[in-house]
Amino acid sequence: MSLKHSYSVLAHIYDPLVARASEPMRKHSLERLGNVLGQRVLLAGVGTGLDIPHLPSGGKYTGLDVTPAMLRYAQRRIQHHQDIRLQQGDVMALPFEDNHFDVVVMHLILAVVPEPVQALREAARVLKPGGRVLILDKFLRPDQRAPLRRLLNTVLRHVATRTDVVFEHLLPAAPSLRVLQDEPAIPGGWFRYIELHKHL
Repeated sequence: MSLKHSYSVLAHIYDPLVARASEPMRKHSLERLGNVLGQRVLLAGVGTGLDIPHLPSGGKYTGLDVTPAMLRYAQRRIQHHQDIRLQQGDVMALPFEDNHFDVVVMHLILAVVPEPVQALREAARVLKPGGRVLILDKFLRPDQRAPLRRLLNTVLRHVATRTDVVFEHLLPAAPSLRVLQDEPAIPGGWFRYIELHKHL
């Protein structure tokens, strides 16, 4: 089952499943945006728009998702955030020119897409030198065995998400990015806040 098809099916139940559990993490992650007045910000994998209520004013936001059904739900959340444009597209082949955005937000997307290496590489490509990538996602640590998570991955990766992604294995594919912050989002450290910087 393709990602686009599976999330078309999941769109109408995504918020009840994910919204409450992820809201505190999303809010805290987006506080890292700070002052984005006049900056271009890409929400890569915007989904149903759960990030939208927590976005600071002043930014020029683009929300991108591969699934039209998810974007229809996101559209409903834009009422009080006028400067947000929604667009259908693939985070593994972003439809934007190089060095276009000041910030790329990647919430719960690197552990969803089939090729997270390519998604991170694309984020680096469209990011301006000096720009930032804000990541919130679930990652295994290098050499972490996690047999249950790896077993779950054999099923879940075909339906909704992956549970075997190691962030440290992705980063070498985007050599222009450097880690500024990496801290646990919940006890146990499976979900992490990661902030990257694109060096000049």
